[in-house]
Amino acid sequence: MDNELELTPIAGGTRLRLRVKPGARKTAIVGVHGGALKIVVAAAPEKGRANRGVVKLLAEALGLPSSAVAITSGETSQDKVAEIALGPAAIRAILSPER
Repeated sequence: MDNELELTPIAGGTRLRLRVKPGARKTAIVGVHGGALKIVVAAAPEKGRANRGVVKLLAEALGLPSSAVAITSGETSQDKVAEIALGPAAIRAILSPER
């Protein structure tokens, strides 16, 4: 990961900026760019499929139910904001490149 992940504490969790590329070969977290978590998803960007793929990937990576992750802005954009029901320190510990 090429720079620091920006995590914003909010009531009940953390706000996280995402940069998403739909239609990839696989679904994965690929790094950090400009403070945003870079994610590629295999799902096409139609009818919310890519967004559901992002939510599922983040929930699995963080050990949370899908209901604990929500896309709160950028539903039709590559630049999205997710709110996660987990504190910033816990997210940083799980997503840090040294794990």
